Amino acid sequence: MIIDSHEHVMLPTASQIQKMDDAGVDKTILFPTTPHVEKAADGTLDAMEREMQVLYRLLSGRYAPEERIEAMKQSILEVKQAIAFAPNRLYGFGAVPLGLSEGAAADWLETQIIQNRFRGLGEFTPGSEQQVAQLEPILRAAADYHRLPVWVHTFHPVSLDGMKVLMELCRSYSSVPVIFGHMGGTNWMEVIAFAKQNPNAYLDLSAAFTSLSVKTALVEVPERCLFGSDAPFGEPKLTRQLIEFVSPSKQVAKRALGENIAELLRL
Repeated sequence: MIIDSHEHVMLPTASQIQKMDDAGVDKTILFPTTPHVEKAADGTLDAMEREMQVLYRLLSGRYAPEERIEAMKQSILEVKQAIAFAPNRLYGFGAVPLGLSEGAAADWLETQIIQNRFRGLGEFTPGSEQQVAQLEPILRAAADYHRLPVWVHTFHPVSLDGMKVLMELCRSYSSVPVIFGHMGGTNWMEVIAFAKQNPNAYLDLSAAFTSLSVKTALVEVPERCLFGSDAPFGEPKLTRQLIEFVSPSKQVAKRALGENIAELLRL
């Protein structure tokens, strides 16, 4: 079974299902999204800039806390509606605000994640080392509550220093699976080395900095590599083909393309 472990909600949902069919993807894990870049269908810079301004505003911290929480609740609703459209093919991860206390994080997990039957937490998009550190109450709540996987964006603007903060948190909460989204970007070698030593670290293969990083990850930690396309920012078909092309064996490709995430999420 082919499972895309990381796509964002695309509207209308029928178009997302069609993209899955075109790539031969059986099931997809959906994540909330702030910008709907699929709306920039003409591919022009102006159209893309309009959609991405929402994300830039988020990363720069220009949302008021109440505004950010309301936006997250709306994005969670979009995930729920998409899953309802194709419940046999779609699962969900749910957004959680950074900066919550441990008690508030536990409450959010209960009302927004567990009650919606989501399979994990994320995507978190920290814009600084300080924001990476704000993941600690969430990891603590995940450890105490349900040991839900936590998916963290680790490409730009996350720096190597920010990555080191995340790695330390990963060590401290070793019962919580931490998915290093985009495998650290330009810091992919450090992330793969870390994953070799820490069994709760998983590697998302979407938005790879180089095909060499995907090949190395599949060789070094084949049991914790996860096929993800990051659609609509990436293409499921192309990401699948990359994994199949650089994989050291068909069995390793099979694990990365579906078996690993199925085991992690008990699908």
